[in-house]
Amino acid sequence: MGFFAFIFLGLIVGAIVKAIMPGKVGGGWVTSIVLGIVGAIVGGWLGSIIFNADLGSFFNIKTWLLSIGGGLVVAAVYGAIRGRK
Repeated sequence: MGFFAFIFLGLIVGAIVKAIMPGKVGGGWVTSIVLGIVGAIVGGWLGSIIFNADLGSFFNIKTWLLSIGGGLVVAAVYGAIRGRK
């Protein structure tokens, strides 16, 4: 799966992360979408390295789960950093 596919998937993941963690992700929808894009890229990258997952298809359940997991992790880290200030 290409870089632009992960960006598109990240847009969807950002909306899912906002729905799952509505009070914990500050900054509104734009921040959630950006965090979703970063999370999808990070989740896909880590999944391919750690789990040796094949991310060749957009409609693969592994790709979606890794992207959503990456989005949740990135949103949690963003919330922890932003909450410390």
